[in-house]
Amino acid sequence: MHFTEYPVRLVVMDYIERIADRQISRYLSLFGAVLVEGPRWSGKTWASRHAAKSEFAVADPEGNFRNREIARLNPKAALDGARPHLIDEWQEAPSLWDAVRHEIDRSGQKGQFILTGSSTPDDTKTIHSGAGRFGRIRLETMTMSEIGVSKPSISLAGLFDGSANIVDGEHVGTLSLPALLDYACKGGWPSLIDVQPRDAAEVIDNYINDIAEIDISRIDGVKRDPDKVKALLRSLSRNIASTVKYATISKDISEYSSVDVSNETVSEYMGLLKRLFVLRDIPAWEPALKSTVRLRTTPKRILADASLAVSALGANAKSLGEDLKLFGSVFENQALHDLIVYASDIKGEVRHYQDSSGLEIDAIIERRDGSWGGIEIKLGYHQEDEAAASLVRLRDKLAGANQSPPAFLAVIIGVGAFSKKREDGVYVIPIDHLGA
Repeated sequence: MHFTEYPVRLVVMDYIERIADRQISRYLSLFGAVLVEGPRWSGKTWASRHAAKSEFAVADPEGNFRNREIARLNPKAALDGARPHLIDEWQEAPSLWDAVRHEIDRSGQKGQFILTGSSTPDDTKTIHSGAGRFGRIRLETMTMSEIGVSKPSISLAGLFDGSANIVDGEHVGTLSLPALLDYACKGGWPSLIDVQPRDAAEVIDNYINDIAEIDISRIDGVKRDPDKVKALLRSLSRNIASTVKYATISKDISEYSSVDVSNETVSEYMGLLKRLFVLRDIPAWEPALKSTVRLRTTPKRILADASLAVSALGANAKSLGEDLKLFGSVFENQALHDLIVYASDIKGEVRHYQDSSGLEIDAIIERRDGSWGGIEIKLGYHQEDEAAASLVRLRDKLAGANQSPPAFLAVIIGVGAFSKKREDGVYVIPIDHLGA
């Protein structure tokens, strides 16, 4: 057996603290094992090593992938090591799941294992769900605050509990449009923090190619057409951060590429992209609205990192700067990504709102106690009035219904804004001042 053991908890060199670190630590005190899932290359191994005392890397190529064979033939051997024991890329040997579950039941101890995974295996390959034994954490790519692009001074938690204390003009957005464009092209990949945008783009282009040519077929051993996968990713990117339906994507692919993809194939491939944590659905919010207005329930679709959309479209900072409508959608993907991470730190879920009257709200963040906040996301400060009007319209629509009033309403702006509370009660927040 080949595993690495550390005399004390491993401190990864140059490790940048992640918001998820707190959740990993807490879950180790509550569950026998913590499952850290997320897109490949998002930093799962680094974050898990930061909390682990030993490691078994299933996908280690040493000895002609000896560890993978050990894990498949004798799963219990992969569990040896000081606890918490990290099992990296467990899905390469799905039988490890049941081996870990059995060991947790046998010992009854908390904080024994950390499992990482870059894809979700077929449910039929695991026997038990792991309920009560495993705490699940989805690790996204890094947020603007984690990566150091922004200096958060207004917290999402503070917006909910009233402690944000937003003073007019106290926080001025410092991000320029070129800086925001560069960040969108590089994304939140931990290994690209110090890489120039042009070089980062080449890395992300290769990431897209690997998804299309290797990852999506490897997930269940069924060969898929890379050209169709790439066409699907381009279509999703053209329609990023929207409630696009399968039929619309299928039609879009036919119009913009040389391949034809049926609705059924779109559905299948999108399901696989979700299992790879590349694609994420943001569900619709359903308030207790007593009205004849019908709610739209189609999820809003975003990619795991805004840079994937940029790469899939073959775009760069220059071309996006010349198409600000498209960049506005890419920026919304970026902001929603960060909100998902910030919301997870306060046990909140990100939803979106859309109804048949035409009212749309980019993000509704709802906590377990039912408190909620509405957020509109805009690229420039000149869109503030329009965004605030939509939020006020939602608040008025819900007044008198069973739905509780919002804890806050806010417009998040990319460029040119300063913090304030408007006369209508809506906050304006520069994105580079928002954090968990």
